[in-house]
Amino acid sequence: MKKIIRIVFGAVLVGLIGAGVWAWSPLPENPDAASLGAGAEKYDVNIIRDDWGVPHIYGKTDVDVAFGLGYAHSEDDFETMQLAVAAARGTLARYQGKGAAVTDYLVALMGVWDTVERRYGVVSPVVQRSAEAYAAGLNLYAAQNPDATWRGLAPFTGKDIIAGFVFKTPLFYGLDGTLLELFGDARLQEIALDPAGGRQSFHAAPKTMAERGSNGIAVSAARSGDNTTRLMINSHQPMSGPVAWYEAHLVSEQGIDMTGGLFVGTPFILSGFNDNLGWANTVSAQDLVDVYVLTINPKNKNQYRLDGKWLDFEQSTALIKVKLFGPFAFKAKRKVLRTQHGPVIEAKHGTYAFRYAGMDEIHQLEQYYRLNHAQDLDGFLAAMSLNALPSINYVYADKDGNVALIHNAQYPNRKAGWDWSKYLPGDRSDLIWQGYRSFSEVPKLINPSSGLVYNSNNAPYSATDGPDNLSPADFPKSMGLQTNQTNRSLRMMEMTDGVTSVDKRALLALKFDNKYAKNSRAAEIIAKVLAVDWGGDPALQSAAAHLRAWDMHTNIDNRHAALGVLTTIMDITEEFTHIPAPKPEDAFREAVKYLVQHHGRIDPTWGAVNRLVRGDIDVPIDGAPDVLRAIYPAELGDDGKLVAAAGDTWIALVEWPKEGDVAGKMTADVIHQFGSATSLPNSPHYANQAEMFAVHKWRKALRDKAEIQKSATRKYTPTDND
Repeated sequence: MKKIIRIVFGAVLVGLIGAGVWAWSPLPENPDAASLGAGAEKYDVNIIRDDWGVPHIYGKTDVDVAFGLGYAHSEDDFETMQLAVAAARGTLARYQGKGAAVTDYLVALMGVWDTVERRYGVVSPVVQRSAEAYAAGLNLYAAQNPDATWRGLAPFTGKDIIAGFVFKTPLFYGLDGTLLELFGDARLQEIALDPAGGRQSFHAAPKTMAERGSNGIAVSAARSGDNTTRLMINSHQPMSGPVAWYEAHLVSEQGIDMTGGLFVGTPFILSGFNDNLGWANTVSAQDLVDVYVLTINPKNKNQYRLDGKWLDFEQSTALIKVKLFGPFAFKAKRKVLRTQHGPVIEAKHGTYAFRYAGMDEIHQLEQYYRLNHAQDLDGFLAAMSLNALPSINYVYADKDGNVALIHNAQYPNRKAGWDWSKYLPGDRSDLIWQGYRSFSEVPKLINPSSGLVYNSNNAPYSATDGPDNLSPADFPKSMGLQTNQTNRSLRMMEMTDGVTSVDKRALLALKFDNKYAKNSRAAEIIAKVLAVDWGGDPALQSAAAHLRAWDMHTNIDNRHAALGVLTTIMDITEEFTHIPAPKPEDAFREAVKYLVQHHGRIDPTWGAVNRLVRGDIDVPIDGAPDVLRAIYPAELGDDGKLVAAAGDTWIALVEWPKEGDVAGKMTADVIHQFGSATSLPNSPHYANQAEMFAVHKWRKALRDKAEIQKSATRKYTPTDND
């Protein structure tokens, strides 16, 4: 979200300010406690907090569980919960000022609330009730904690929860990257050539693919060497904020018994496991956004050309209230246009419409609800076939030994023959695709012969170490499937051979590998630095000799990694930060300067530089950007430290042993980068897992109620706090 604000802020805020006015605009009072908490007693739910602070939520119905989860997560991170709700409503700037104005504009541009109001009725009754129950949990917490509740934000509603999914899910595959291009100072794309000929293209810089983090690995019982199927869940997320992982265990008498990770505003598990199956998610980078160059009527700027006719834009006005001080707000108005293609952006270099996967979609929570009920491969695939999630890869495993990769997305049903990676002419209705390809066409690799599947945000054509990978020839180019490799996928290729057993120890070696591959981007940068003649500067010549000795590992006691990582980090993370990387030789000079300035030497241990910090805990940690032990810093610190801010966060290793032909009892080890009390510094669970996380230690995932009862530190119902 911060990246989106940074990207669009300059281009949009000027327009907002230009059309705004200062105003007395006090926020309304929240309803009284009795009104907010009304109806909470109808939910039959109990919460058990274990000795790690993790909530185990037991409800009579699925709806009861959603209510309990909303309340429990509010206990641990109500501030972020409110931030997410305000963002989805398009009112965040009223609370956080001008930095959030573009988020509010984006909600209006995407038509989030138009979709919710128009289509809420088609959401299934049980999912509607679940969203409303989750909101009721937030309302009860607000009733009990009025001083912690943002003025004017309560009451929370089920529509708020659904709107959160409508707003956020397209951002995971890079819709924000397209907005960056459109709001930039210059056009960054060519217009696609008509395959029949006759249209000229513009010269422009090529599009870059934004690869996002995460690892998922599944190993079948046949490949493991010890007759045990294993799943490694390792989605890379920010360590704090609205899309940081929160762990919970949900149990209903209607069939849910899921342990896993979720975000604020989420009534069910997003990535996790039950006794029979589990799945890991990784972010995919398919081409799921299409941009159309519009032709504007020179005599009427409110019209665009389509099929030889001038059509009127659909017009509305976004009213964005920007916090100033006290009860004063800056009321900014921004025109919002739509065409038959989709939302419109008026940029310096043209007027564009864009169409994207997830536009007008409202069944995202429905699909997660069905996934939480799945008990076998058929049930899992049936849930996935709803095809309501715009993207996200799934790495799957189950007690029967099945393993699979689904390169999931809503693939637009595009017209063949066009280069859909470029901008499209906006004057042809035959290029405005309608609907998506069926789930049967989504790339899937189920039970490959090697018994191993993985994804590290790489192309679906390298998903196993055996002979039966998917082939680009099997899919039309118009699907826009990604073709990239990451360092993490390259290391998977280097470390697996299709035949050697991958037992628990070997799987952990894969997960916590901290090396850059031989043909990785990092290795290319280092090679360029070492190719420079540094003879004119003895200090840099000595530093280059030191860099040459780096084994490409990023372990804590490595005395070469600091120089190597600092030389390569800006290039590796440029796709996320959108900060242009310096030339390799300049990056090397800056790395030497930084280390000498802050550490007095070019060879401090990597652990002296790379740190995990939480409250009073400040410990060394291994890993680096785009290694399998993924650790991303927020920035280069002024104190010589790189403080971990994203990457490895909540991790789970799930095991299904087999005794002959009979499945044994599932067990799982889990760990969180910090602890369950996400925003409560005074809680014993604020950082109680951090030191374990830093040294690759695990804790057992408790799922048996008797065992949970023994470890319980608190048992309650939400209304106990009244």
